[in-house]
Amino acid sequence: MSFRPLAGIRVVDLTSSLAGPTATEILGALGADVVKVEHPQRGDEARAWGPRFWEGGSVMFFAANASKRSLALDVKDERGKEVLLRLVDRADVFVQSLRAGTAERLGLGTDELRARNPRLVYCSIGAFGRRGPLAGQPGYDPLMQAFAGIVSLTGEPDRPGVRVGASLVDIGTGVWAALGIVAALYERAQTGVGREVDVALFETALSLVGYQLTDALRTGVAPGRFGTAFPLIVPYEVFPTQDGELMISAANDGLFATFAERIGRPELAGDRRFRTNPDRIANREELLPLVREKLAERPSAYWLEQLDGIPVAPVQDLAEVAAHEQTRATGIVQQLDGIETLGLPLQIDRERVGHETAPPTLGRDSAEILAELGYAAEEIAALAESGVTILPRS
Repeated sequence: MSFRPLAGIRVVDLTSSLAGPTATEILGALGADVVKVEHPQRGDEARAWGPRFWEGGSVMFFAANASKRSLALDVKDERGKEVLLRLVDRADVFVQSLRAGTAERLGLGTDELRARNPRLVYCSIGAFGRRGPLAGQPGYDPLMQAFAGIVSLTGEPDRPGVRVGASLVDIGTGVWAALGIVAALYERAQTGVGREVDVALFETALSLVGYQLTDALRTGVAPGRFGTAFPLIVPYEVFPTQDGELMISAANDGLFATFAERIGRPELAGDRRFRTNPDRIANREELLPLVREKLAERPSAYWLEQLDGIPVAPVQDLAEVAAHEQTRATGIVQQLDGIETLGLPLQIDRERVGHETAPPTLGRDSAEILAELGYAAEEIAALAESGVTILPRS
C-alpha cells in the first residue's frame, strides 16, 4: 500500500500490553518508523500472554506489534537511559504507558523530554488519568469495564454482569492515542512545537457508554442489562430459529412493518400496541414472544432469504467469521511471516492500509538502532555484555 503519510516520522514506543502497542502499530502502518523499546530479559509483557505461535511472541503480542523495530534496553540503567534519551532527541513522538509517576521518577516525564526536544509529541497512556483520587492506580481493560459500568450493562438481566469478550477499552484507547498524536503532528507542521497528549483507559470506557451514562446523569438510575437486546428499539436482539440464531434489527416503523409481513404476521404492524417504536418498547413483553414463536418454525437460511433487505445477521463464532468469504473479500486479512493477521480497518483510495513487517523478535533491531544513534561496534558489544541490551542471534 502506497499510503504512508507518516514516512519520516520516528516514534519511540515505551509501551506494553495492548492499548499503547495498538496506538503505535497504527502509526507504523501509516508509515512511521516505530522503535519499540523493551526490557532485555522479558520484553513486552504481552509476549507471554496466550499461546506462543510465533518465535518470541504470543497471539496478543502478534496482534498489536506489526510494523515496528525492537530495541532491547534496560532504561533503569543509566547507560540504557542515555541510549533512550539520545533516541528521543532524534524522535518526533514518544509514547509511554508506565504506571503513573514512573516516567517522571526515571527522568522521562514530558517536561524533561520536551525541554530537550521541543518538537516532541509526548503521549501518555494511563489507567485513570492524571486527576482524581484514583489517578495513581493501575488498571487493565477488564478492570475498566467493571469500574466504568460496562460489565453492569452486559449479560442477561437475571444473571451477573459479564466482561465483553473483546478488549474494546484497550483497543479504543489505542485508537484515541493515535488520533491525538496525528492531530498534534498536524499542528506541529504549522507551529514547529510539539504537544502533550493524554489518554486514559477509564475515559475511553466512559466514552463507550456515552448515551447510557448521559441517561444516568439525568435520572440517577442505572440502565441495567438487556442481554442481546437494545433497550431503545424493539425488535432489536437475537432470536432463536429452528437451527440457530439471528440478530434482527427492525430499527424503525417502516422496517418493522416489512418485517411483520415477511414473517407472516402482518397484523402486528397495525396493532395499536406495536405501531410505533415507543409503543413496542412499552409492550416489549407482549410482542417478543409472538416474534420468537414465528421465527422458531423455520431454519436460519429460510429467514435470511425471507428477510432480505431488513438488517439481519446470523450469530457466528470466530471460526465461522474467519472462514466466511466476506471476511476474505474485505482484504483485511494479511499474511505476515506466514501467519494470517489483520491489517487496519481502513482503506484509502480503495486500497487496504496494511503492515509492512511482522512483529519483531525481542531485540531484533538493537544493533541497527544503536548504530544509527552513533554507537560504535565496540560500544554496542559492551552494552550487550553488560545486559543493558541484547543483540539478535546470528
